[in-house]
Amino acid sequence: MKIAVISDIHGNYDALVVVLKKAKKEHVEHLLILGDIVGYYYHPDKILELISEWSYDIIKGNHEKILEDLIANPGLAASIRLKYGSGHQEALNKLTEEQLSFLRGLPETKSVQFDNISLLMCHGSPWSNDYYIYPDCEKEILSKCDSKEHDFVLIGHSHYAFTIKTENSILINPGSVGQSRQAGGKATWCIINTENGCIQMLSTDYNTENLLKDIAKKDQDIEYLTKVLIRN
Repeated sequence: MKIAVISDIHGNYDALVVVLKKAKKEHVEHLLILGDIVGYYYHPDKILELISEWSYDIIKGNHEKILEDLIANPGLAASIRLKYGSGHQEALNKLTEEQLSFLRGLPETKSVQFDNISLLMCHGSPWSNDYYIYPDCEKEILSKCDSKEHDFVLIGHSHYAFTIKTENSILINPGSVGQSRQAGGKATWCIINTENGCIQMLSTDYNTENLLKDIAKKDQDIEYLTKVLIRN
């Protein structure tokens, strides 16, 4: 069985569309979604509709937590927008109460098993969904991520794709579908074959034109949202 591991979609519908098309061509049967459907960009409603067509497991990212904070305290709206753009407000505007409740109810970690392979789904790290782990992190951090109970420990959050073998397990960050910090216009993700443990790291091109137009309309004053999409 092939499963796709995706993370940090961030409202980027155009990126997710091409990733899921590629996943179908690769005969992927199940999605593991490591959080951050919302934030930065503008189409979480379409993203939830897309993934509803699949078999999937999903956990909460730090941007779902930010959305919760915004719901609880609308006075945070201006500061959240200045830091992250209008994506959280767009989520409030576009998602139904049922969808918002679904996101609020997601777990921060989840253990899943396919065939004889066990995987731990996390967003930032096994101990915090807002902790950043990078490819060059210290050995002590890698040791904390090691698991005797799981073959794979899956993380997102940093938007950097990597795989690292730890003592008892393999640590995988698939990168970011919606806002890669490594290259603009590329959605990074991975496929795991649960029959043999083979890992396929993928970088899929997508067209940023429509998203750049959306940014110009909604968040022209927040330069980062554009720069990260066009970096080489």
